[in-house]
This record gives sequence, structure tokens and C-alpha cells, in this order.
Amino acid sequence: MRTFDTLADLQALVGQPLGHSDWITVDQARVNAFAEATEDRQWIHVDPERAKSGPFGGPIAHGFLTLSLIPYFFETGFAVTETRMVVNYGLNKVRFTSPVPVGSRLRAAFRLLALDDAPGGAKQLTVEVSVEREGVDKPVCVAESLARHYR
Repeated sequence: MRTFDTLADLQALVGQPLGHSDWITVDQARVNAFAEATEDRQWIHVDPERAKSGPFGGPIAHGFLTLSLIPYFFETGFAVTETRMVVNYGLNKVRFTSPVPVGSRLRAAFRLLALDDAPGGAKQLTVEVSVEREGVDKPVCVAESLARHYR
């Protein structure tokens, strides 16, 4: 994990990569748990036998499951020591650019797009999160994440 002492240390890195997160495996148990939590039990995700005859040759993770891993990716990707709290402020663009077959390992690459002042003395980071699937060149998800860092 890459660590920065202060938010000011990030200013010179706008437009630059910030590093990568740890890898995480998206197994069938995780997909099933996500399906239960969200009431999204589409067969392409939760019925491995039926999914074998589907368009991807097996079950795939929900796009929103991939997106929901972003907090984990941030937690293992980089930190700012002076930050006492980070609040998710939302997302700008989100694209699911490639399927995630069950059993895939994912990680995120981060690129700082902007560092702006926010209310309450916070700094708002706009970070491009490119979720990568191990062994595949094309990302599976690309999103612009907005997070407010409070000192």
C-alpha cells in the first residue's frame, strides 16, 4: 500500500497513477451472498449449471458486485496519514467493460484526476478506478470515484 503523509502531498500527483490495490478473489460464495443482499438472483450469476449454456460459458459476477469492491480496493491501495475519516461522495462515470467470471482475481489501479476543496475543511479526491482481472488486459470496470477526506 502506498502511503502519503498529507493531502497536500497529493497535489503534485493530479493526473498521475497512485498505485494498485491488493488482489481479491470473486468466488461463487461471494456472488451468492451479494445476490441475497441485493435480491438480484439472476441465473447468469447464481446458477452455475444453467450459466454454462449462457453467453459467458459459466457464471459471472454482478457488475454492481465489482463496483461494491471499490472501498476494499481503496483500503488496500493507498492511504493519507493525516486523514481521520473518508466519506464516499459518489461516482461520476461508471462502465462495466468486461465480464468477471466466477473465480476471477481482481485488483484496482488508481489515477488521481482532481484534488479540490470541499465543505467542512475536507478535500475531495476524484480518482479513476480501473478494476483489472488477473491475466486479462482489458479492465472489467472503470469508474470515477469521489471521496471526501477529512483531517
